[in-house]
Amino acid sequence: MSTNTQPLSGKHALVTGASRGIGVAIAQRLLDEGARVTLLGRQLETVVEAAIKLSTQDAHGVAADVSNSEQMRSAIEDAANRFGPIDILVNNAGQASSAPVHKTDDALWHTMLAVNLTGTYYGIRHVLASMLERNFGRIVNVASTAGLKGYPYVAAYSAAKHGVIGLTRSLALEVAGKNITVNAVCPGYTDTNMVRETIANIQAKTQRSEAEALAVLVANNPQRRLIRSEEVANAVAWLCLPGTESITGQSIAVAGGEVM
Repeated sequence: MSTNTQPLSGKHALVTGASRGIGVAIAQRLLDEGARVTLLGRQLETVVEAAIKLSTQDAHGVAADVSNSEQMRSAIEDAANRFGPIDILVNNAGQASSAPVHKTDDALWHTMLAVNLTGTYYGIRHVLASMLERNFGRIVNVASTAGLKGYPYVAAYSAAKHGVIGLTRSLALEVAGKNITVNAVCPGYTDTNMVRETIANIQAKTQRSEAEALAVLVANNPQRRLIRSEEVANAVAWLCLPGTESITGQSIAVAGGEVM
């Protein structure tokens, strides 16, 4: 570990899905380590607002739909013009919808793959050439415990996140000799707006109380709680810090012991 109090000073990190929740927590953590951070979100207004709330000139917001290759290329180009080439890419953008397989229509299936898997691929594709040229890069894909095991009623989401794990492992081998590491962080149910919406859906469909609906989500977590966004951010930041150069191709669960 570097003795520098800000070991990521001079590095430019781009975080997708950064307008709220885990994405904002990751952005803050990387800023704390000295990086300049571009926050990428679907809506420019919300992502710029998130960047402003971080109260630093080293945070900047850009807009793109991660499932649109041209929008991603343009946003990443804008980010590089502002803070220089991307040294750290955190593919955090994601979306979750639930349905039993026999009721999963084409639109839901394609959306889950487009946002969660193809969006991750586009982020990587548009930064990788520069990383290879400069012989440095840190790529962290925020997957899910649903990329490591199955859950009922989220087959499309789980399939996409399993795909992210496969992409992580394959790319890690391709770039292992180029000082580029590629890892996945796999949170369990995390205390975010998306999970709170899931709790509300459970309440609406089952007439359970909020506490009872929450208990359903945390039942498989031995700690019996939701993960905090800051815990996910800590794992992401660690993979980007000096001293983790030999850690690549890994899928690190942040899940209270649910997955081992």
